[in-house]
Amino acid sequence: MAPTNRNQPKRAASSESQYSLMEFMREFPDDETCLNFLWRTRYSPDGDLAWCHGCSRERTFKRYENTIRRQVWHCTSCGHSVYPTAGTIYHKSSTSLHLWFYAMYLMSSTRCGVSAKHIERELGVTYKTAWRMANLIRNQLMTQDDDTPLDGDVEADETYYGGEPREHEKMTRAERYSRKVPVFAAVERGGKVRAEVLPHVGSGSVRPMVTDVVKGTARLYTDESKLYYGMHRTFAEHHTINHTEKVYVHGNVHTQTIEGFFSMVKNGIRGTYHNVSRKWLQGYLNEYAWRYNHRDDDLAMFRQLLLRSALPR
Repeated sequence: MAPTNRNQPKRAASSESQYSLMEFMREFPDDETCLNFLWRTRYSPDGDLAWCHGCSRERTFKRYENTIRRQVWHCTSCGHSVYPTAGTIYHKSSTSLHLWFYAMYLMSSTRCGVSAKHIERELGVTYKTAWRMANLIRNQLMTQDDDTPLDGDVEADETYYGGEPREHEKMTRAERYSRKVPVFAAVERGGKVRAEVLPHVGSGSVRPMVTDVVKGTARLYTDESKLYYGMHRTFAEHHTINHTEKVYVHGNVHTQTIEGFFSMVKNGIRGTYHNVSRKWLQGYLNEYAWRYNHRDDDLAMFRQLLLRSALPR
């Protein structure tokens, strides 16, 4: 085996990672580099010329030295000011951009999620700051923005999220489920997933969701629930698997893919976040769905988050 250059470590060819920690540290060593990345990505690819709204033409911009190193570039002709962080998740944040970028790296490099407490320890910020950063990244960058309906072989199912009653609590089945949050999801086999929190479980909420996220030419696979009765009239094909009779796979008919996604979400929340309220559950669904949907992309997840963060929200 050839000796390794300890000063220039490289990602192993066998590694599943698309973007390693050493690559992150080399590309973004400090706050100034991160700020220049935003400036070049949003306004000035060459670092000098940018569109000036004061002059209504392309002009040279310069960042002048000052004691507090303000995050602003000025037009050398009219003095028009441009702030690369304005309108982004970094707007009016006193936290270093370097820490913001590292938080995005942490959230995109894991598959099970990373808690605000862990971000607090890694970044050395307060818990309040760590939670706010994670919340903005999760709810503004990791969103399910692709409205393209799912097609091909599509599995649809619903589940419930929430804690089980304590040992001393005696509840009926209806009472237990009334405390849980209903979630609907559909997944294209080998493709993308869509997941949404439902106000309640019923044909009035589930059926419109199915027809909204799944294309009419799709082959739909569900369980035997009455919520999906009559779907054969809406889709090219509708196949059901009877879970009540302990049948889970019959040839190509199953809902194992969507149940695997549900399992990943529930185990991730249970192991990393422990508990999530109804108010914020959709954001966590978006986070897991976003990582699932970008698992096979050629561009590293961190890169995609970074480019999205440069867009005005």
